[in-house]
Amino acid sequence: MVIGIVGYGAYVPKYRITIDEIAKVWGQDAQALRKGLLVEEKSVPAMDEDTITISVEAARNALLRAGIDPIKIGALYIGSESHPYAVKSSGTIVAQALGLSTNLMVADFEFACKAGTAAMQCCYGLVKAGEIEYGLAIGADTSQGRPGDALEYTAGAGGAAYIIGKDPLAELEGTFSYTTDTTDFWRRDGEKYPSHGARFSGQPGYFTHVLSASKGLMEKLSLKVEDFDYVVLHMPNGKFPTNACKLLGFPLEKLETSLVVKRMGNCYSGSSPVGLSAVLDVAKPGNRILMTSYGSGAGSDSFSFLVTDKILERQNKAPTTENYISKKENIDYGNYVKFRGKLKL
Repeated sequence: MVIGIVGYGAYVPKYRITIDEIAKVWGQDAQALRKGLLVEEKSVPAMDEDTITISVEAARNALLRAGIDPIKIGALYIGSESHPYAVKSSGTIVAQALGLSTNLMVADFEFACKAGTAAMQCCYGLVKAGEIEYGLAIGADTSQGRPGDALEYTAGAGGAAYIIGKDPLAELEGTFSYTTDTTDFWRRDGEKYPSHGARFSGQPGYFTHVLSASKGLMEKLSLKVEDFDYVVLHMPNGKFPTNACKLLGFPLEKLETSLVVKRMGNCYSGSSPVGLSAVLDVAKPGNRILMTSYGSGAGSDSFSFLVTDKILERQNKAPTTENYISKKENIDYGNYVKFRGKLKL
């Protein structure tokens, strides 16, 4: 039974704010920040955009590529750390907007930046077990960073949706997870902005989990570095995935997603899913893709995808990730503050 990605789609808001614009407000060295973060600008949601609207747009693109009847989707899981409601499902609104069946399993997932990949794993398991024909997994966020905090330079917005089922455009060959109780990033209930223990973000946070999950997957599937054509690693900034790619032994030219984070920042639960969509937009039959997410708290999910011939007939049925990233409008810090509701009246 060949199971994998039947349809995929991404969405990135058009507004951008540059590192220089943020640094100017806080009197910081923009050049040093760009060099250290490997990020030039980040995406900013409009005042009428949130995780739900991003999920709907990304899922519509996934449905266009899948070419299936939405009624056949038996599960919808949305991973995010910026659900609009503390108590009310994002998934019910998305399901109705997409015209999905009322006979539907729905859940909102949370696990920092890996909630979207956890949703993909659950859909895969249900399809494999024969419980559903198709599952829709979404990772989307409108990330927030406290004014003046390091996160403000990278916390962007965006998301990607994946329909999991049979007859895929990319077979899911296997998945592997690595999880520990490592507190490097958190937000308590009722708090608007996340906090982080900066000294723990790299080690034992990001690198321990991303490397362990990636190596565990390759060992599980008896695959080597040279078996993969593309690598997608969670992108809290540009520097972390670049260094992790080197530590895993992959040549940097396989890290296709380095330009994604540079131009739109970190969209948290949507980070590695958007990176994967950018790769699928250019992938060819026979290409193998390694994707590893990272969620603070902490855990990583690693996947191996083998692209099939179906990719050729489905790639151009919806806007590409690059279409959204390249279509942009820069704003100043004042409008950024207004859009993100950083001033309380």
